[in-house]
Order: sequence, then C-alpha cells, then structure tokens
Amino acid sequence: MALWIQISPGSNEPIYAQIVAQVGRAIATGQVSIGDKLPAVRTLAGELVVNPNTVARAYSILEQQRLVNTKTGSGTYVADPKLRHADAGRLNILTERIDNIITQALNIGLSEHDITRTFEDRLRKFGTKPDGGKRKK
Repeated sequence: MALWIQISPGSNEPIYAQIVAQVGRAIATGQVSIGDKLPAVRTLAGELVVNPNTVARAYSILEQQRLVNTKTGSGTYVADPKLRHADAGRLNILTERIDNIITQALNIGLSEHDITRTFEDRLRKFGTKPDGGKRKK
C-alpha cells in the first residue's frame, strides 16, 4: 500500500483535517484497499514532521467516519464499505451540500445536462462509473 500524504503547514485548514481529507480521498479513489494497514501514528507523524497527537486525532476522526478500524496493538486498517452503514444525519448533510452545489451551478448558468456531465466526469476521476458500477481496482 502506497499512501502519500502532503500537508501544507501554512494552510488555514488544520493539519489533522488535511490528513483526514487525504486519507479519505485515497480510500474513495481506491488508492488504498479494504484491509490495507495505514502507517502507525508515530511513523506517519515522523514522516510528516508533526506531533503524533495530530495524526492520532486524524485517525480518530477517520474511525468515527467508519472509514478505518483500529485494532489495539495491531494497527489501523481501511474498513470494508459494507460495514460503514451511512447514517441518516450524514446522508442529510451530504444532500444539503449537493443541493448547494446544484444551486451554485444553476446560478452561473449551467444547464441540467452540463451539471450532470460535470458530476459524471468527477465520478470517473474517482474510478466510479456513473451507471452505478464498482470502482476500478
């Protein structure tokens, strides 16, 4: 498993949030697979030259999002999507965000076709087929 995380210390986004976003993207795009072990907290902290508590916080958030599982004494692993079970609250937040994006797209003059095509293009970048197909391996 090759997980590459690059942080921007001068960013307005906290370092732990940058780690969460990049690991989440790696999982979504299939860069890391189900069952892959993430680097140990201290190892990743050393590579990124950040406090281990920062990485631990990021891993904790990823676990709350059900993207990873931590096995005490063994490490942190990418979770099986079948075990993630999106809850209604997270689904509502996602729906609100999609509604905001659609509103912005319509306000800049995009047609329904343009919005759909843009969304499908973005899905393909994540290796997901717009017709409901599985991710590429």
